[in-house]
Amino acid sequence: MKKLLSLVLVASMLTTLSACSGNKTTPETPAETKTLTGTGKGYGGDVTVTVTMDGDKITKVEAKGDKETAEIGGKAITDLPAKFVEKNSAEVDVIAGATVTSKGLIYAVKNAMDPKANPWPIVETTDPGSVTASKVFQGFGFASSGRKGPGVDDTSVQVWSINEVFADVLFDADGKILYIYVDQLEVATPNYDGEGMPHLSGFPGQGGYSFDSNHDEKVDSKTVDTVENFKAEIELWKTKRARGDSYKVGIGTWTSQMDAFEKLFVGKTVAEIEEWFGKYTSDKNGRPLKDGSEDAAEKAKYDALTAEDKAMLADVTSGATMSLKDAHGDILAAIKNAYENKMGLEITEADSSGFGVAFSDRVGPGKDDTDVQVYSINQVFANTMFDKDGKIVSIHIDQLEVATPNYDGDGMPHFSGFPGQGGYSFDSDHDEKVDSKTEDTEENFMAEISSWVTKRERGDSYKVGIGTWTSQMDAFEKIFVGKTVAEVEEWFKKYTSDKNGRPLKDASEDVAEKAKYDALTAEEKAMLADVTSSATMSLNDAHGNIIAAIKDSFANKETIKLTIK
Repeated sequence: MKKLLSLVLVASMLTTLSACSGNKTTPETPAETKTLTGTGKGYGGDVTVTVTMDGDKITKVEAKGDKETAEIGGKAITDLPAKFVEKNSAEVDVIAGATVTSKGLIYAVKNAMDPKANPWPIVETTDPGSVTASKVFQGFGFASSGRKGPGVDDTSVQVWSINEVFADVLFDADGKILYIYVDQLEVATPNYDGEGMPHLSGFPGQGGYSFDSNHDEKVDSKTVDTVENFKAEIELWKTKRARGDSYKVGIGTWTSQMDAFEKLFVGKTVAEIEEWFGKYTSDKNGRPLKDGSEDAAEKAKYDALTAEDKAMLADVTSGATMSLKDAHGDILAAIKNAYENKMGLEITEADSSGFGVAFSDRVGPGKDDTDVQVYSINQVFANTMFDKDGKIVSIHIDQLEVATPNYDGDGMPHFSGFPGQGGYSFDSDHDEKVDSKTEDTEENFMAEISSWVTKRERGDSYKVGIGTWTSQMDAFEKIFVGKTVAEVEEWFKKYTSDKNGRPLKDASEDVAEKAKYDALTAEEKAMLADVTSSATMSLNDAHGNIIAAIKDSFANKETIKLTIK
């Protein structure tokens, strides 16, 4: 679990190497020889050591890590044991390029020599400290971008991907970050060879896409060009955090690296983060600068820094080396967008905060005037704060809906599929008549994705039923405050239509809805009348599963101990 502001680091990792033995040797008393074993967390899994000691002196260290990469982690396993012996200490420098494995071995030696101070498994404190502020603002940020690559598959078909960064951020009155949680969705064409990558083949009718089903860098087939496959692909989408520890990036997992950056950002304003990025990362790829770069511009930029700056960067790059802004996603833009969208919190305290997302497909509404089907993809985002009992104290929901460009609604973000799929029927002036096809180019692909905006960002022009999407969502959020997620689910089940997920209303022509409404008490009917005076849209239908996003936010919650005075 990430920590906040006064983050309490794992005490065991900071413990100074203690005396190895209480036995003292004299010329008359030979040193005691003993063999100790220890375990630490490496890059691919657990790493272990066997430490041989003569009294207080380390005479031999053997290291193992079967799940570490031979070319990277293997160097630490090979080289570090001699360093432990040479220094007679666990406090040795990490092996360049193998930081995670090195730290795991260092901990393993500490665990072997003093297991009480350095326990295995590692026990992390669950108390992150506390945050107190006079005024707190919450903001949700979103940034989307397209990517060409990496490369082409073995049949020379281009790989493409879509990247979306989500940032849930709390700011104080001065704009300084109190808490930040960043996640990301990356969706690639199915010819990408990386295991675990969410993929999309385009829309049904576009012919499917080259498919490397077993991730061996060889295309096996094409994906099935059906509605069922379209639905199945989206159902399997996961964010980078949800992909877990199996999703490794450079020196660690994506999650561990993002956690390290978040720790760095806490206490800074957005302007200060942008300044940090401009000064301490590569102008070429957005990664933190490191010593020994072979790129002349990066080397010159690093060499111009002070010793203090270099020490800070060494600490950063021991845990995070991935880019903050490149073709994989613009993390800075999402954080900046969160600040632009910030709203004051009208609460006094919160125990935890969680970000949740739910993905779903939609076939429709209907077809265009040339009989081509309309499709859309819906993503619901829930930023939720809970009290110690799991009751919602604050909730902010937003949504991204992206449709094929033959949808006639003005302002709807759209996507034509990937370059090479021929574009898609286009109703450019939203008059319910298709005018042309979108351009089948890389430029159009990038332009479409970069123009995506959420439903809240579409503003008051985006009307839904009796009001705007924003006003209706605001009304639902007021209902959810004070309830646990289980109580929200119970409310939804009892007071909405089993057919379409909309709040029940009097005089429904649907027999089942009418019976469900009539069974309610007068008090419940009065409550629903109040609800439906401002919110009638669905909480779970083809447009998006709002309930699932709220549930996911609770599953992902992190302790923050926030007090607003």
